[in-house]
Amino acid sequence: MADKHVHDEHCGHEHDEHGEHEHGLVEVTIELEDEHIPALDAVAAELTRDLKQPWDRGAVVRLALSEFFSRRGMIT
Repeated sequence: MADKHVHDEHCGHEHDEHGEHEHGLVEVTIELEDEHIPALDAVAAELTRDLKQPWDRGAVVRLALSEFFSRRGMIT
């Protein structure tokens, strides 16, 4: 599926000299259910242990969102 994101100087990430873009992290604030916090911590600890690199709540949320949007064909 084609990327429907508008890529210009206002899109929030950098573009190289060929017009290609790099998606970076954009700080946002979200509200979660209280039961999500221990689940995020547990998954972060699991991934840190299994992958031998540090994972935090934000990384777990990004992973979950990536899977969610990928399954819907919204990102690749």
